Amino acid sequence: MVMQPNFFAEQRTRYDALQHSLRQTFDPFGLGETTQDAWQAWLSHPNQLALTLGDWLSDYTRWATFSAHRFVGAPDTDLFPAHPDDTRFADPIWRDSPVWDSIKEWYLFNTRWLQTALYATPGLDDEDCARAAFWLRQYLNAVAPTNFFALNPVAQARALATRGESLYFGLLNYARDVASGDIAMTDMRAFKVGENLATTPGAVVYRNALLEVIHYQPTTAEVHQKPIVLVSPWINKYYVLDLDSRKSLVKYLVDQGHSVFITSWKNPGPEARDVSFDDYVTDGVARIVEVAREISGSDSVNLAGYCIGGTLVAVYLAWLARRGQAETVASATLLTALTDFSWPGDIEVFLDEEGLSFVENTIRRKGYLDGKEMAASFRMLRPNSLIWNYWVGNYLLGETPQPFDVLFWNMDTTRMPEKMHCYYLREFYFNNRLMRPDALTIAGEPIDLGRIRTPMFMVSTEEDHIAPWKQTWKLTERASGPITFTLSTSGHILGIINPPRPDSKRSYWQGPVTRGMADEGWKAGQTRQSGSWWPSWVQWLAAHAGPKVAPRLASEQYPALEPAPGRYVLEP
Repeated sequence: MVMQPNFFAEQRTRYDALQHSLRQTFDPFGLGETTQDAWQAWLSHPNQLALTLGDWLSDYTRWATFSAHRFVGAPDTDLFPAHPDDTRFADPIWRDSPVWDSIKEWYLFNTRWLQTALYATPGLDDEDCARAAFWLRQYLNAVAPTNFFALNPVAQARALATRGESLYFGLLNYARDVASGDIAMTDMRAFKVGENLATTPGAVVYRNALLEVIHYQPTTAEVHQKPIVLVSPWINKYYVLDLDSRKSLVKYLVDQGHSVFITSWKNPGPEARDVSFDDYVTDGVARIVEVAREISGSDSVNLAGYCIGGTLVAVYLAWLARRGQAETVASATLLTALTDFSWPGDIEVFLDEEGLSFVENTIRRKGYLDGKEMAASFRMLRPNSLIWNYWVGNYLLGETPQPFDVLFWNMDTTRMPEKMHCYYLREFYFNNRLMRPDALTIAGEPIDLGRIRTPMFMVSTEEDHIAPWKQTWKLTERASGPITFTLSTSGHILGIINPPRPDSKRSYWQGPVTRGMADEGWKAGQTRQSGSWWPSWVQWLAAHAGPKVAPRLASEQYPALEPAPGRYVLEP
């Protein structure tokens, strides 16, 4: 029998397709493959394996000796200290009781040894090591003794003190969270959008299928001629920029005499699966700029974008520059906005080819990415503080989380349309094509960030795990216009929602950027300043905001449709 020439090639294609299907079903993020590679690496280096196992035996001997001494009255010596930020074992019982101290030290020494052994794996490349370390951390955090009632003395003491009431409320909390599909991070009953959140007065002055444009009522007799246009992230709802009156960036800007417009994006369902990134440029940011210019009577606006809204602003600036219309934006402000996705932080563990295919297939089945799925992936970047802390509090201790407006906003998730989000993940995160001149064509124009000459004010945060500040810095190496860079303390949200107040514990570094300057070199050349960066931003904006004019909320072309916060932000 004579084989067809392409027989073996066809069998190879079928085998590869079967492997892909099996991995998509059972291990889309490659944990099993990476684990197998690590084991094979150790088994092929028996001498190093013996040394590593010897390290474990040495630590075990120290732990056993320590535990025996503790049981006969020796004081706690913190044999394997926890990380300074780890509060899981903060209760004194973990130090005072020999039993619980021994359990704590057993967990900590094994945790340390496993992570050390992983990073010492011979021949494991950096990418596989980072992926394995991420999933190992998820496992180690999940099996911490504090997460189990039988191994948590604080939960046991609470149950005894309340005569079992804490367990009863823990079960009620668990049933509530199962029904909602999410672990509650705050008391969701404490807030209502339009009543104690998103309360700055204003009106919806435009609505299309993608967004509502909200224009805020002025609080000063005159306003700067050039309005501020805020492009909010559509990964969450806009009102993070308009929380209560003490934290609202919107209210602060209005009170400083600015005319402020903001995007309130529609929460898409399966009917919006074909909405594209191009649509967010043309029917989103371009539309709100047009509305703001017409109502204000100004030829240009001061444009600001937060998170993915900032990425969109950067794309829009390059799009305008290509079209010869850059003058319609007088200045741009980017808040924690990525344009270089070569290292987007720990989120990259989800974005190898197989992992990305899994996410894309999940999105295509529904026509959108559910916001709770995205929120869960971001929680995994900080599992102890964003998952297990609430697991213990809600279920083992039977507590109701404290009311916190930022966490309420964080749980008020939105969906991502299929076409837009698959494009964004693959072309921005996976292929990082935004940083390559003219590699992307968006809304009919090739995009080159090097064409941006608009004056920019960039704000990043020191502890940002979503948009690491050294990655946001990369835009300073591409854009051609003058840039003032601000590095705020705290993280992705609290470093931005940072109003000026006497008791503020935050600080920031700020100064102009010379093109080609290194990030750490720039930081070393700045003086750390106490408090909020908001006043310095307003001072910077003043040079781009134009003269003062009489305000108006709406116009004949764009009349007030209904009061803020509008209807889109209220849609589930």
